[in-house]
Amino acid sequence: MKSLTSPMAGVVLRVPAEVGQSLQAGQEAVVLESMKMEIPVEAGEAGTVREVRVKAGDFVNEGDVLLELD
Repeated sequence: MKSLTSPMAGVVLRVPAEVGQSLQAGQEAVVLESMKMEIPVEAGEAGTVREVRVKAGDFVNEGDVLLELD
């Protein structure tokens, strides 16, 4: 199992990835807002979304797990 983690602290704006969805490496999975900027968080490698751990409005810290991939 692979984890997609937050690169920085911020607020989750949206989560386009859904459980069961196949993601390609480089595909946008979560969008954060930090310092009034939108930061897309992309899958580092291909996989299927197993679990989404955040929702819009959640605050995350750097290194927090956003979602799990198989």
